[in-house]
Amino acid sequence: QVQLAESGGGLVQPGGSLRLSCAASEFGRKYYMIGWFRQAPGKEREGVACISSSNERTYYSNSVAGRFTISRDSAKSTVYLQMNNLKPEDTAVYYCAARSVGFVGTDYDIRAATYRLWGQGTQVTVSS
Repeated sequence: QVQLAESGGGLVQPGGSLRLSCAASEFGRKYYMIGWFRQAPGKEREGVACISSSNERTYYSNSVAGRFTISRDSAKSTVYLQMNNLKPEDTAVYYCAARSVGFVGTDYDIRAATYRLWGQGTQVTVSS
């Protein structure tokens, strides 16, 4: 059973940066997409970014495009989320997830219901 583990969360001031990591026990050929999601208290889980395993195509939500960058290191079975210019509204628990459906290139790619495997999450707090 593939397992995902997030790390890298913490407290950062507005305008600061953090890099989250999602380490998988293995990705293999079963999971074609890795996504990052976040959930703030009282809100629904929101898709942030995703990356395909085959050609590293990426897709971002409008709320983070231009500030966040998703990347992967296949040799380490790790996906990263570099978050720059963080804002208080970015405060949430961040999760990584995997799915077997391939890249589409629309908001479908960051729809939580399409992902089957989830990590436990890491807290990101943006506050002065």
